[in-house]
Amino acid sequence: MCVPFHVPSILHVFIETMKMKLLFMFFLIPHKPIWILASIVDPLVPSPQISPILTSIAVSASSPDIHVGDEHQNMDSHMKKVMAFVAASTGLGAIILCLLSFWIFYIKYSSKSKKKNLQNSDGEKGLRLVPFLSKFSSVRLVGKKGCVPIIDYKQLEKATGNFKESNIIGEGGFGCVYKARLDDNLDVAIKKLNCECQYAEREFENEVDLLSKIQHPNVISLLGCSSNEDSRFIVYELMQNGSLETQLHGPSHGSALTWHMRMKIALDTARGLKYLHEHCYPAVIHRDLKSSNILLDANFNAKLSDFGLAITDGSQNKNNIKLSGTLGYVAPEYLLDGKLTDKSDVYAFGVVLLELLLGRKPVEKLTPSQCQSIVTWAMPQLTDRSKLPNIVDNVIKNTMDPKHLYQVAAVAVLCVQPEPCYRPLIADVLHSLIPLVPVELGGTLRVSQVTQQPKNSS
Repeated sequence: MCVPFHVPSILHVFIETMKMKLLFMFFLIPHKPIWILASIVDPLVPSPQISPILTSIAVSASSPDIHVGDEHQNMDSHMKKVMAFVAASTGLGAIILCLLSFWIFYIKYSSKSKKKNLQNSDGEKGLRLVPFLSKFSSVRLVGKKGCVPIIDYKQLEKATGNFKESNIIGEGGFGCVYKARLDDNLDVAIKKLNCECQYAEREFENEVDLLSKIQHPNVISLLGCSSNEDSRFIVYELMQNGSLETQLHGPSHGSALTWHMRMKIALDTARGLKYLHEHCYPAVIHRDLKSSNILLDANFNAKLSDFGLAITDGSQNKNNIKLSGTLGYVAPEYLLDGKLTDKSDVYAFGVVLLELLLGRKPVEKLTPSQCQSIVTWAMPQLTDRSKLPNIVDNVIKNTMDPKHLYQVAAVAVLCVQPEPCYRPLIADVLHSLIPLVPVELGGTLRVSQVTQQPKNSS
């Protein structure tokens, strides 16, 4: 890091140093009138007009046995030496100042040129991170700090069949997600953002900037990005089983998700959040955690996605952030007072956990003008052991140990507490879920120890 110099301060120190040197040298010259010393030490002070009579008196008084002519000659000799020294020092000082000015100019100029040339240096790093994209046309800096490969737009257009509707696998607030296959037979997902408004452009830059610096098994991998006119494109790894929302509330209604599979998805999601909250520096608050942003790969491993609204802790005043999020997942303190913390993500996780447990949407319409949240509906029944088994999703009803069911319900109740101080840290949630997930799915539970519970006769 370069520390800026204050040029006037350097000049002042230089002048003061020269004064001290001259003063020290003049003390070595005997019998000099004090006014001569003063005029040389500080050239801004004018020399007094001394008459020849006073000069003669001063010389005679100081050295009565020496002739006046010799004294003048001796003084002239010393004055020549002094003037030569002053001239040399002035020239040396001018050279030093010129070098210093040139050095400061070089530092400023080089810092600007580095910014312009980052596409060359940082681009090579980006290509090394994603070797299969090395054949694409160019790489440049995207966002504030991160660097990612830039894929040529023509490649994306070809891979998606000119963005055919049949290739759409998801939709978002600013565009659609397409399934695509690149030239090397790599299947990817391409999110197309219509950035005609500044919010979409801001979300694009924010997501690319964050994902370029995040690497975790439970966070979606960023492979590259592109742009064309008012559209922006983000290329991710393809998640074959789509989103958790599609699995739970789509045509299959969660039929592919067993109890243990749902607990694995909850555990993976908690691990991803723990990484964002405790292992990223500065910490990252997702701010838009929901079932549609939890993606599932071919083995139903869950990964967090869509970081357009995410913020880093300390990057801005979280109390003054524009309210954003999805109804049903937004924490009460953020919705009412605009207060945003990592506990806001914990609340959203609690809602996702209720979706996995109950198979219901976060917000359901009772009438055209009236809605009910899953939290409001479920809270009175989650704490009643006699009612809890009756509200569990029919797909998984009576397929789990009742103790495990009560434990998951207790964790969900804590996560959706109205007061953030009563909610647990995501690390505590993680430790509570690990014993409920079979070893082969990433937990510590021995499935052989779990007995199948008979269905209730009721």
